[in-house]
Amino acid sequence: MKILVNTPFISSPAGVSNHYLGLKSFFSKDVVYNQYVTNNFLKRKLKLNDGFLLRCIRLVLMGWDVFKFSLRLLFGGDVRVLFNPSFGATALKRDLFFAKIAKFFGKKYSFFIHGWTIPYLNDFISGEKVLPKEFYEAYSFFVLANEFKDYLIELGVKSPIYLTTTKVNDGLLDGVELQEKKVVKNILFLARIEVAKGIFTTIDAFKILQGKGHDLKLTVVGAGNALEDSKKYVFDNEIQNVCFTGALYGDDLKHKFIESDIYMLPTTHGEGMPTSVLEAMALGLPIITRPVGGLCDFFENDRMGWMIESLDSQEYADKIECLINNIELYNRISCYNNEYARNRFLASKVAVDLEKKLKQ
Repeated sequence: MKILVNTPFISSPAGVSNHYLGLKSFFSKDVVYNQYVTNNFLKRKLKLNDGFLLRCIRLVLMGWDVFKFSLRLLFGGDVRVLFNPSFGATALKRDLFFAKIAKFFGKKYSFFIHGWTIPYLNDFISGEKVLPKEFYEAYSFFVLANEFKDYLIELGVKSPIYLTTTKVNDGLLDGVELQEKKVVKNILFLARIEVAKGIFTTIDAFKILQGKGHDLKLTVVGAGNALEDSKKYVFDNEIQNVCFTGALYGDDLKHKFIESDIYMLPTTHGEGMPTSVLEAMALGLPIITRPVGGLCDFFENDRMGWMIESLDSQEYADKIECLINNIELYNRISCYNNEYARNRFLASKVAVDLEKKLKQ
């Protein structure tokens, strides 16, 4: 049996694309990719804004995507398809259209739902909108958290629902040996720079610690709508030792993780399984975050760091200070996170598990 993974072009840095880029070399030869074009991909590649020209190009390429997908089903033999939408209007409608094609050719298919737009979901739970039968005819579903499994059950899904995870690229750990720390100095915030990701809570917690005389550095990695406002906030409040790097990839990103001591993500965003948290754990960083998405299914307070319900920056500052003042606790958490992530979140392990479940 072949598995056809329907995914946006994996050369794109977006979440689903990046996920399958990391898994590709660890799948068997039975897994092949059907890559398609998205609007965001075209905007980046062609440097176009929304408009008539972009719509025309998108329409032509969509026709090619449908033709190519149909050929793979027609001549691919025993093929199982894995679709990868988020539960939002655009992505779900697109993949339900592809599911109709798969159904036409008599192929079984599964959905891996990577993210959730809650207001859109609530429209279906309330009965205001109705999902087409192709959604319920999926052979199986994959989600990143028990919370999301409950959403599907509430929607009336009867097919098997599997928990899976995002991944840590194996190469991120190449040549890295965990070192015992003597002092905690560097705090890392790595995410899209958005209010909902907790950037201002992070900066305020850092400011509190500086006010108490701690010699610390805050590194902010990423780009986003709140980047310029964050820089202005730091400048206006005369907060020292804050470095904004922009988005980083590859070895630059790896080195920034290695240079850091604590990873902080006080997000209110509807996270699935934040890859940056798993990467930070794999490199031995204690985590200070919030109870969101798939983190709630495995995170152990006091052993991995802390999940904090509140958005009060003082509470985050207090936990960071715990680690600053107790280096033995810091190193114990560091070792535990490193071992836990290596055993569960490496791409080589995630790929084998996902393929096995799809073939069951």
